[in-house]
Amino acid sequence: MSHSVIDDRATRLGEYIVEHKATVRRAAKKFGVSKSTVHKDVSQRLKYIDNGLYHDVKDVLEVNKAQRHIRGGIATRRKYQTQK
Repeated sequence: MSHSVIDDRATRLGEYIVEHKATVRRAAKKFGVSKSTVHKDVSQRLKYIDNGLYHDVKDVLEVNKAQRHIRGGIATRRKYQTQK
C-alpha cells in the first residue's frame, strides 16, 4: 500500500472519529480495518499528517477511555436483561 493511501485512510479515520465522537472499535468496523490499524493510524501516523486533527482525535479518544468502564457496565446490564 502506498503512503498516500495510508495517509488518506488515517485522515479519514481521524475525521470520522472527531465528527461522530466514535470509538476506535466503531471506526474500525465502519472502515473495515482492525482496531490496531485504526489506533496506529490516528495515534502515530496522523501526528505527522495533520497535527491539529491528531490533537482533536486524541481529545475524543481520552473521553472515550474515561467512559469505557461505564459503557462496559451498560453492555453487561443489557446482556443479562435479554437473558431473562
